[in-house]
Amino acid sequence: MNTTPWHSRFALVLALLLPVYFAIAALGTKFGVWTWQVGLGSLIIGAGPFLLGVVALVSLVSLVMVLWKAPRNGWPFALIGLIIPIGIFVMLGSVGTTAGANPIHDVATDTVNPPVFSETAMAARAEIEANPVSDYGTKLGDIEWWATRASDELKGKSHAQIVSELYPELQPVSLGNSSPEQALVAVQVAMADIGLTEIVSNPAEGTVEGVAETFWFGFKDDVVARVADGRVDFRSVSRVGVSDLGANSERIAELHEAVQARLGE
Repeated sequence: MNTTPWHSRFALVLALLLPVYFAIAALGTKFGVWTWQVGLGSLIIGAGPFLLGVVALVSLVSLVMVLWKAPRNGWPFALIGLIIPIGIFVMLGSVGTTAGANPIHDVATDTVNPPVFSETAMAARAEIEANPVSDYGTKLGDIEWWATRASDELKGKSHAQIVSELYPELQPVSLGNSSPEQALVAVQVAMADIGLTEIVSNPAEGTVEGVAETFWFGFKDDVVARVADGRVDFRSVSRVGVSDLGANSERIAELHEAVQARLGE
């Protein structure tokens, strides 16, 4: 009776454990088992490629051993064991490409006078030593936090320049015939509709704030909308990470659409 070689089964088990490992690294961060530096930095960026390489090598060796001579049982096990780490590696590479295309984590529709966060929001950011809320008029190379993180190309540009170049499609919402009060309500509802939490409206300041949280890592981004001068401007800033992987610009675009739709009702 032909049986599957033990090494092919072993390779498949190792490969199937890889998604579990990455999920634990992410969810452990989300639920506070370890810091994001450990979950993302050490477990995924640090150890992840090494583990992928080991499992891919074990699977490749197993596949060669199985195919070397008849009866060649177990080759699907070894092949799947090889495909899984390669697939995950490609996904991680795609994330790296996305990060390179979105090198900042602070995006606003008004780059001259971006909306500002409340003292409460800034205190929450300070409590976890979050990323700085950028000065849009200063070159990144002149900002201490960015001086060691930005590329040489970005160091010579201000945040306003970078946002305008990367996300020219992001625009404020015109109030049209709507009142500022109606706009504030529309923003509140829109924020809730797209999944933001901790939503707080401040009619006196003409602002609405909310917090977005990613599913896997539980990373939080602070969002503020400002109603003034006949328009609604938005700003979204990640608390951790150099790149936001495009999440803030996508969120602003989604929020823009949601608010515009409600003001048009």
